[in-house]
Amino acid sequence: MRKYLLKKFRIYHVDAFTTEALTGNPAAVCILEESIPDESMQAIAFEMNVSETAFVIPKTHLPIDQRNVFSLRWFTPMKEVPLCGHATLASSVVLFDDLSIPYDEITYETKSGPLVAKKDPLGIALDFPLDKPIEAKFPHKNEILQSMGIIDYQNIFIGQKTKKLVIHLHSAHEVRSLNPNFEKMKNIPVEDIKGVGVTAGADASNYDCITRYFNPWAGVNEDPVTGSVHTLLGYYWAELLDKKVIYAYQASQRGGEIILRLKENMRIELIGKAVIVDRY
Repeated sequence: MRKYLLKKFRIYHVDAFTTEALTGNPAAVCILEESIPDESMQAIAFEMNVSETAFVIPKTHLPIDQRNVFSLRWFTPMKEVPLCGHATLASSVVLFDDLSIPYDEITYETKSGPLVAKKDPLGIALDFPLDKPIEAKFPHKNEILQSMGIIDYQNIFIGQKTKKLVIHLHSAHEVRSLNPNFEKMKNIPVEDIKGVGVTAGADASNYDCITRYFNPWAGVNEDPVTGSVHTLLGYYWAELLDKKVIYAYQASQRGGEIILRLKENMRIELIGKAVIVDRY
């Protein structure tokens, strides 16, 4: 592994789902010319110490500014994850804006299937699989609710594909004021779920819903802005509000905005902007 870490990589620090640096969700983007061992990717992600580090690898031997098909993988500081929206957006901003690839569309080959990013009047649109809510049946549901300080709620469900648990609370105030006990959460076995989101109707007229998302089991107590959970929330709020486009705000300390546009064939576009903060 050490020989790979001695190589020079292009690494970017990007704040995603925002138009202002030091807000939104920070991601690291590592541009590779060829694949490196998984343990090297994990070591780099641990060193970057942000919620996700994306590894972008061209699928052809053309110069990088002549390519628009890439392999894409995502690692938290602790492990690889199958899907990450904000680091995909961050990768796309690097390729479109900094590396100036001469295309308006990028295809990523990922462990969640092919994902497409394209330039959009509202930012960059990420074409992701849509997720559907199913009944929340798993052994430790009450323990999770207790560790988060949740006594009452409107609805609780799990994403059929993402396996993310979401709790619909009664108000945006409850979402904003929630103070989970992360140490208690970490001690709860969660083989059946992949993180916990909370949501409610928004308390501002320019948004439809408000969200927060927690995943201490993956080393991320609270994720600033989470694309993947909105593949589920997009479906949920579109059904609830009878709308095809949902404006979502994730109310973490940093905060961030996502536009959710439902498509046919069980797909959803996550639309947002991002800011390159630094290059290494």
